[in-house]
Amino acid sequence: MATSVKKPAVKKVVASKAAATKNPPLPAIIKAAEGKLKPDTGEPNLTVIAPDYWDQACQELMKQDRILKKLIPSYGTGFLVTRGDPFTTLARAIVGQQISVSAAQAVWDRMVIAVGKKVNPSRVLAATPESLRAAGLSGRKVEYIRDLADHFASGRLHANQWQDMDDESVIRELSAIRGIGRWTAEMFLIFNMIRPDILPLDDIGLIKAISLNYFSGEPVSRHEAREVAANWAPWRTVATWYMWRSIDPIPVEY
Repeated sequence: MATSVKKPAVKKVVASKAAATKNPPLPAIIKAAEGKLKPDTGEPNLTVIAPDYWDQACQELMKQDRILKKLIPSYGTGFLVTRGDPFTTLARAIVGQQISVSAAQAVWDRMVIAVGKKVNPSRVLAATPESLRAAGLSGRKVEYIRDLADHFASGRLHANQWQDMDDESVIRELSAIRGIGRWTAEMFLIFNMIRPDILPLDDIGLIKAISLNYFSGEPVSRHEAREVAANWAPWRTVATWYMWRSIDPIPVEY
C-alpha cells in the first residue's frame, strides 16, 4: 500500500534556503521549454535550477562532516541535475549499469541516433534489437530497455502515483521491471524524484569515493559505508552527489 506523503511547495530559484522537504513535488529542478529539442540529442532544452533543499543541505553537511566541509566548496555552485522524464531517467540508468559515466554517455548518444533523436517508449519499441546493439548496448540491456518501454507504453506502471509513495514502495514497483534492481530504482529516486536522503550502497562509485575520502583508499564494506553515511542524514543524496564528483569531475546525470 502506498504511503501518503506531504508535498510542500518548491521555489524555482537557483539556490534556496527553504525548509527541508522529504518528497518535493515534480518538477522541482527543471523546467522544459515546450516543443524545443536539442538538435544533437533530441532531448528538451532545460532551464536548470537547484532542488530547493540544496543550499540548506550543503550548509548542514559541512557542519556535520569534516570531509564534506572541504569537498563541497571545491565544486562551487554545482548541483544535482535531472531531465525530469521518468522513462528517460530509467533508460539512462539501465544504460549506465556497471560502466563508467563517460562510457554510458557515449552509448546513450549512439542510442539517441539509433531511435531517431527523441528517446521515448514508442521509438525504442520501433527500433530493431540489432540497431540498439550496434549503439553499444549488450544483448541483456537491449532486453531491459525494450521491456521498460513496453511497461510505459502499456500503462502497466503507476507513474502518476509515485510522488505520493514512500521510497521503498517506489523501489518495489520499479524492481518488478526486468533489469531494474535496487540500484537502478535508487538512481531514479535521486535523479528523477530528487528525494534528498537516498543512499545507494550498491553503487560502485559511491563505495570507491568513501574508500578514498574516509579510509585512505583501503577496501570498504557496506557496513562501514553505512556508518560513514549515518553522519550525512537527512541529506544522503546530496552527500552522495559530492562523493561522485570527488572521483569524476563530470557531474552524474540520468
